[in-house]
Amino acid sequence: GKVAFIAGVADTSGYGWAIAKELANAGATIVIGTWPPVLKLFQGALRKKATDEARKLDDGSMMEIAKIYPLDAMYDVPEDVPQEVMENKRYAGVGPFTIQEVVEQVKADYGKVDILVHSLANGPVDLTGKVAFIAGVADTSGYGWAIAKELANAGATIVIGTWPPVLKLFQGALRKKSTDEARMLDDGSMMEIAKIYPLDAMYDVPEDVPQEVMENKRYAGVGPFTIQEVVEQVKADYGKVDILVHSLANGPEVTKPLLETSRKGYLAASSASAYSLVSMVSKFAPLMPPGGSVLSLSYIASERVIPGYGGGMSSAKAQLESDTRTLAWEAGRKYGVRVNTISAGPLKSRAASAIGNEGGKTFIERAIDYSVNNAPLSLPLYSEHVGKTAMCLLTDLTVGVTGMTVYVDMGLHAMGTAMDSPAYEGLEKPVRTPEGR
Repeated sequence: GKVAFIAGVADTSGYGWAIAKELANAGATIVIGTWPPVLKLFQGALRKKATDEARKLDDGSMMEIAKIYPLDAMYDVPEDVPQEVMENKRYAGVGPFTIQEVVEQVKADYGKVDILVHSLANGPVDLTGKVAFIAGVADTSGYGWAIAKELANAGATIVIGTWPPVLKLFQGALRKKSTDEARMLDDGSMMEIAKIYPLDAMYDVPEDVPQEVMENKRYAGVGPFTIQEVVEQVKADYGKVDILVHSLANGPEVTKPLLETSRKGYLAASSASAYSLVSMVSKFAPLMPPGGSVLSLSYIASERVIPGYGGGMSSAKAQLESDTRTLAWEAGRKYGVRVNTISAGPLKSRAASAIGNEGGKTFIERAIDYSVNNAPLSLPLYSEHVGKTAMCLLTDLTVGVTGMTVYVDMGLHAMGTAMDSPAYEGLEKPVRTPEGR
């Protein structure tokens, strides 16, 4: 006859769930309060066979949850809820969710609560009302897309800058069913991209664009695409940018050794892959409120020799990391904005797969094999690993962190020797990292 209300349960792995099970074992009626954006996901999970083991009570029966209420404990009464939360699609259709409203529903349904459990701490990051601009996304396979998804999971408004020659191709791909899985968020809804801007970060202002580019049919009809023009459009459309992600890198001579790289190719790599960050921070930062955050993506070639990653790209990544530190100082003091970079391990994205193909393997395939064989964590790196770290660096979870190069590479950067080298032949092979750990 006892009614137990447990607030803050959204999966079967936490302390809140464990407490609910013990109370259910003793015969209590279990009612739960779950954060609205993950409510449908949690309800769906409970209907699956995969959760049967977690629901099993001591007598072999299944734990019954009498009711799950949407509950956002950030808000006491309806008047506390900001307009942007009310209009957020992740709250659509869930019904009343403030503390007072849930109390009233529980009173109407059960008349009392004998046991109250508060299993809430910090809660998921909520980026509702925040505008995130991600530059350099042109497909659903790379790190930029993974970062966009993590930010969208937290409620951010996602706007994207895409290279003009592939803009229509990208827009067309997003309309196809084949991208539905890549667009699916944690709550089962589809990621919405508020707007996609044409962006060529090689050019700061319209005067920089060569005539041959202006006349190129691949740029025809896309509209303004220089950095300054995109900043002005974003300002007119949204008024601000809270989060800026630089997911841009291009070296026209990347397959050439440094000794064979032309001055033009070298400078083009630096311009597209490093100076573009400087330009974007200088032009976007005035739109960014204090506490805003900037993130770029680097690679270990900035500080280690990676044969096959040529054309001046290793130099460009070194510049990017150096500029990150200087921009952290300057943008921090002038605008209150943080600037960091992630040195990401190898990922078989569409762009990376285009580098080299000697001996039947691309550069990135060899890099992935090397990493799995030699990194402390001998597991493949997935885009979501970088996405989740980016999420931390771009939010108040790391409010005191700036000017950092953060490695997300399964620990490969820490190694000083290759464990698959012939030098180690005859010795016992190192154990592999267990899957699923």
